[in-house]
Amino acid sequence: LAVKHRAVTLFLIIAILAAGVFSFGKLGRAEDPLFTVKVMTITAAWPGATAQEMQEQVADRLEKRLQELDYYDRVETIAQPGFVSMRMTYKESTRPSEVQELFYQTRKKLSDEAARLPSGVIGPFFNDEYSDVYFALYALEAEHLPHRQQVQMAEDLRQGFLNLPGVKKVNILGEQAQRIFVEFSYERLATLGIKPDQIFAALAAQNAVAPSGFVETAGARAYIRIDGAFDSLALIENVPLQVNGRLLRIADVASVSRGYEDPPSYRIRHQGDPALMLGVIMEKHWNGLDLDKSLKAHEAKIQADLPLGVNFAKVSDQAKNISLAVNEFMLKFFVALAVVMVISLLALGFRVGLVVAAAVPLTLSVVFVIMLLTGREFDRITLGALIISLGLLVDDAIIAIEMMVV
Repeated sequence: LAVKHRAVTLFLIIAILAAGVFSFGKLGRAEDPLFTVKVMTITAAWPGATAQEMQEQVADRLEKRLQELDYYDRVETIAQPGFVSMRMTYKESTRPSEVQELFYQTRKKLSDEAARLPSGVIGPFFNDEYSDVYFALYALEAEHLPHRQQVQMAEDLRQGFLNLPGVKKVNILGEQAQRIFVEFSYERLATLGIKPDQIFAALAAQNAVAPSGFVETAGARAYIRIDGAFDSLALIENVPLQVNGRLLRIADVASVSRGYEDPPSYRIRHQGDPALMLGVIMEKHWNGLDLDKSLKAHEAKIQADLPLGVNFAKVSDQAKNISLAVNEFMLKFFVALAVVMVISLLALGFRVGLVVAAAVPLTLSVVFVIMLLTGREFDRITLGALIISLGLLVDDAIIAIEMMVV
């Protein structure tokens, strides 16, 4: 049939090759495939509680709610004084499309249970973002600047990266937790006859958030709220302090300042110097090589606008591995094609050898089209499978020709 309708056959061959080339250019490129991690971690804190209290009054209650979930497999709990960590694992039979819904149901059930936990329990908190892989990591170094200015500079850079096509998320790593410091001298407090507990009690009473009631009206119910929560350093400094019949302010007996935890819980260094890291996460099914071009252009703009004494450098780049993997596949493809053509032309003749050589790119073109339609992309798994399949494609083409000749 193909011989009788040569024009139609030639048209189909050209159409398949064109569709394959188009699909090859449109397919996403990443170093690793997307993995669906069927695990969630849950943490909760209860300052002052013992490990046994954390287990019996917090962890056990949460575990019972977790056991109600579909596809529940197991939960591993570590309870220690004032803190509990739980690792929830779903069954391997869980379909990837259902994992996000399971995460939502887990959050919903435990959030409902949180209202029945003992007073003073903080949480539970959830973490289900295990599958995010950093496409690129950048280091921002500005040791001469205060940490707050470094963080603000990193935030500005983060917003710039988020505006690039193909960027899903940008995380800032190495930021220290902010703290409000109330510092006082024990000698001065002793002179004024003030105990440190009085300062703590005054701050806690002023910053308390508690229901204040409501007023029934003919229309809507009006809720009463006391505006006492701290939202500035001035409010903390002006907190009243009753001392031996005198009214003082916190600022009269202590200094109030904003800063970062000292010492920090962890610190990131780049080539030995303190730094902040920006981790860029790529959108699903995006072409990593295209994203790399956008990142390089944006990086050049950043370097041109950096103030003196600030260093911005790329630490890791997934695009290099992607480029190497794709180039390796293309090299093996052309080598296989050349070997097949030479051997086929020498052993089977020109026409038969041409048919065998054409079978490989035609088959791969169909594969690329199917990959594009089914949401696949080039990564180390798919490229490895394609390289292995080249030998099978050549063998099948030769067998088909031998059957035709015989």
